[in-house]
Amino acid sequence: MPRLAVQKQHTFSGHRDCLYTLAPTGTGESFFSAGADGLVVQWQLATPDQGQLLAKADASIYAMAYEQQQDWLFFGQNYDGIRLIEINSKKNLSSLQVTKSAIFSLEAWDGKIYAGTGSGHLLVLQQNPLRVLHEIQLSEKSLRGIALHAGWQELAAAYSDGKIRILDLNTLALKQEIEAHQNSVFTVQYSPDGRYLLSGSRDAHIKAWSVADRYELAESIVGHMYTINHLSYSPDGKLFASCSMDKSVKVWDAAAFKLLKVIDKVRYAGHGTSVNRLLWLNNSTLASASDDRTISIWNIEHQEGI
Repeated sequence: MPRLAVQKQHTFSGHRDCLYTLAPTGTGESFFSAGADGLVVQWQLATPDQGQLLAKADASIYAMAYEQQQDWLFFGQNYDGIRLIEINSKKNLSSLQVTKSAIFSLEAWDGKIYAGTGSGHLLVLQQNPLRVLHEIQLSEKSLRGIALHAGWQELAAAYSDGKIRILDLNTLALKQEIEAHQNSVFTVQYSPDGRYLLSGSRDAHIKAWSVADRYELAESIVGHMYTINHLSYSPDGKLFASCSMDKSVKVWDAAAFKLLKVIDKVRYAGHGTSVNRLLWLNNSTLASASDDRTISIWNIEHQEGI
């Protein structure tokens, strides 16, 4: 099993409150951040002290989604709606009041936006101009996380009732309901090869579900001490990372589901409060965002044969 060398490359600061979400630009050299201060900022890896303010919302932002082909960024303004901005011009292209609840998750795919809300609604919207195409509610509990499987044309929705619901991506018909966790499911992620669906929960467990076997449980791990806020696969699928309210980031071997590295304040000068979001910028660069108002950039290198 490979060993990993971890080094902290940068710390990005400038936000005025907790950070909740990160989004890629597609280049691997920059990314977006947002959180409780309502600021949407673009950062360049080469110049960590020069964040560019793109937009200001009147409420906390929990979720963003980037559409690379159009260079558009979507973000949810809690208790208000969804906004679309064009990155190059910083122009507000469209906005829509869709809910009075929190917007916990956004995914962009095939000309649509998929949104999960605190009221348990799944919204499917046209991208530009923003327009609601479909709205369904499969639980009265919050819809915390969404993941899309393009190959199987499926959508995995993670709810605060402890269940994961698998929907047909085209018709939104409910295909399967999984009794997944003992508590709220905060995050779901498909592996890059499409074989597994990972889930993380307030019960501190990470679970892997085999997609081809009708989502049979393949692995269950006590991942952290407290709530798991987010899971993210590296682009090549060899690693996945988890982050938690316990202030740590953990890096795992994706094939063996084995822990390789714990990134925390003591070992690597990591975050001092809850870590809320992760983003792989490439196979060796991981970003983490925290309640401590900062984003850390980690270089993670394989050391084969050691």
